[in-house]
Order: sequence, then structure tokens, then C-alpha cells
Amino acid sequence: MKKAKKVRLSFSDKVFYSAVTVFLTFMGLIVLYPLINVVSCSFSKPEAVISGDVILLPVEFTLEGYMAVFRTNRVLLGFRNSAFYTVAGTLINLFMTIICAYPLSRRDLPGQGRIMMLFTFTMIFGGGMIPNYLLIKDLHMLNTVWALLIPGAIAVYHMIVMKTFFQSSIPGELLEASQIDGCTDIKYLTEVVLPLSKSIIAVVTLYYAVGHWNAYFSAFMYLSDQNLYPLQLFLREILISSKVDAAMLADDISNKASYGLEYVLKYSLIVVATVPMLIIYPFVQKHFVKGVMIGAVKG
Repeated sequence: MKKAKKVRLSFSDKVFYSAVTVFLTFMGLIVLYPLINVVSCSFSKPEAVISGDVILLPVEFTLEGYMAVFRTNRVLLGFRNSAFYTVAGTLINLFMTIICAYPLSRRDLPGQGRIMMLFTFTMIFGGGMIPNYLLIKDLHMLNTVWALLIPGAIAVYHMIVMKTFFQSSIPGELLEASQIDGCTDIKYLTEVVLPLSKSIIAVVTLYYAVGHWNAYFSAFMYLSDQNLYPLQLFLREILISSKVDAAMLADDISNKASYGLEYVLKYSLIVVATVPMLIIYPFVQKHFVKGVMIGAVKG
């Protein structure tokens, strides 16, 4: 087996690659530093955070912020609610997206072009905030979990991406062969199409999950019962008010301790709210390139 020849770079190429490397490294540090600072502040003493001594590494390492987070009753409630909304909402999104994308990917679907025009129309035009609120109210979904799960049950962009994947990556001969063997459309979808579509399903799942986990505006509009609030809504209140309401802290935290702790608690909450998505991301990272490239192809 012959070894591949080394490509000799010209001086101008070396200068170009070196400049690109330096630039990307610099931009990476700009993006990375705020994240490191947040994590360092969450592990630092409240006094060091208040005085601005935390620059890169934690000052007087402590877990007080995280212990306060997990002693805070409302934060735990918000974490549980966000987990429920993310799991239930993502399952509903996937189901609706798949059962919509697969029929539209079939060339033999009557009126396929007109149906796609209707879906595309909703990407450009919408009723607006007030009509949406009145609709949710008339459907008696205010102050229910359905207000956060049903209105966004399908994202048209993700449906188009999945439809394009079905059309470009699933050979039509598989459908013909399955029909000859007497396979029904549902069986073909569940036993042939979906197992071959793990990459796009993983990418779309992550997009939906991140959207549900970070969503707070719908809850802000449709929920007044704090027992249904997602974690992001509690985090929003804390970050905007720049302090922690005494009612949000567990009974065993004194007011004296909470005065300094409120600063560290903000950073700890940001880390706690971010970690779940960071844990999920590595499992679907390998599918991202394929998913993004498929999304670049017009349906």
C-alpha cells in the first residue's frame, strides 16, 4: 500500500493557515472566557464574587452556591418541571414531525405541493401574540402543561429537514421491495425508514430538546401558577431582579447568609440549567454534520 504524498505548503499558504489559527484561537478564547468565569464564580466564596476578585479560577473554592441551589425548593420544582416539559414536549414533537414528514416525502401523495405551500406559509405569517393568547384561553389551556406542549407541537423547518432526509437518503427501491413482500406503510415506516434515519432523528431531537429546556416566554405568557413554572422562568426572575427572594430559599438559610449567597446562587443556577444539555450534546455530535448538510438541501 502506497503512502499518501505529503502536500508541501507554499509560504503564502503557511501564513494564511497560521493567521486563521491565531484568529480562531482568539475568537475561541473570547467565547470561552465568560463560560469559565461563570463556572469559577459558582465555585467561589460570595465575598470574592461581590468584590470582583474572580477572574479566571475560583477564589476560595466552595460548594455553597450549589448546596443552596439544591436546598431551594422552587428551583428543584422548576428543574423537575423543565425536565418534564423537555421529555414530553420532545416526544410529541418527534411524533408529529415524523408522521408529517414521511407522507410528504412520498412522491405518490396527492396534493403534495399544495400541502407544502400551506406549511411554508406558516413559517412566514403568524397570528401574533394576542391572537395566540386568546386561542390558548378559548381552548381552556391557560395554566396547564398543554399550553407549553401543544402550540409548538411541530416546527415546520425541522419537518422540512426530516422530509428532505427521507427523500434523499432512503432509496425508493426499499419501498417497492417492501410492498412486494406485503409490508404496510406503517410497518415500512417503523421497521425500515426510522432505523435508517437515526442521524436526522438524533439531530432534530436535540434541537427540540434544547428549545423546550431554554423556553420561558410561553410559560411567562400562559402560566400564572408557580407550581408549573419551568426552571428558566425562575432563573429569569433571579437574573432580572439581581437578588433571590427570601421565599425562594429553603427555611434553613438565614437572611444573613442569603445576602452574600444570592450572587453565587445566580452563577450556580446558570451552570445547573446548562449542564443537562451539555451532557446530551456529545451523544449526538457525530450526527450533526450529516444533519446540517441535509438541512442545506431544498425540499
